Amino acid sequence: MWSVVRAHRLSDADAHEVFQTAWFRFAQHLGRIREPGKAGAWLASTARHECLKVIRSSQRLTLTDDPQLLDRVSEDGTPEQSLLDSEEAAAQGERVRRLWQEFEELGERCRQLLRVLMASPPPSYQDVSAALGIAVGSIGPLRQRCLRRLRARLEARGAM
Repeated sequence: MWSVVRAHRLSDADAHEVFQTAWFRFAQHLGRIREPGKAGAWLASTARHECLKVIRSSQRLTLTDDPQLLDRVSEDGTPEQSLLDSEEAAAQGERVRRLWQEFEELGERCRQLLRVLMASPPPSYQDVSAALGIAVGSIGPLRQRCLRRLRARLEARGAM
């Protein structure tokens, strides 16, 4: 995690702050982590996100007395647009969280099939058949039923 933080070339104080924040976020979400083996990846990703927040916030805090610079429109848009963008990002994050929450409530067979089919690039139906023991002709219909169940769960909870 420290190498991720240092790779963003933050000041020592900011780097330490990001490092501590990432560990704090980890402690906050400890109960939600379902795959302990991926904790390192989670920490690295969180550290990267925190670094980007610090970089973005430091770019906004440029002090100047130049009136021409003050009259220019920011590349980030207006404060109102930034607020709208952040609200949209939060709403999108909530939709994704709900989707994965409902996905985890599907049956094991559906979760396995959909996980395999989400791979990039997607495997052939022959590979899926061999891996999961499902007849090739049953993969498409089973996939449709699983996706219908997921959609129904999301609609029932008002997530769509």
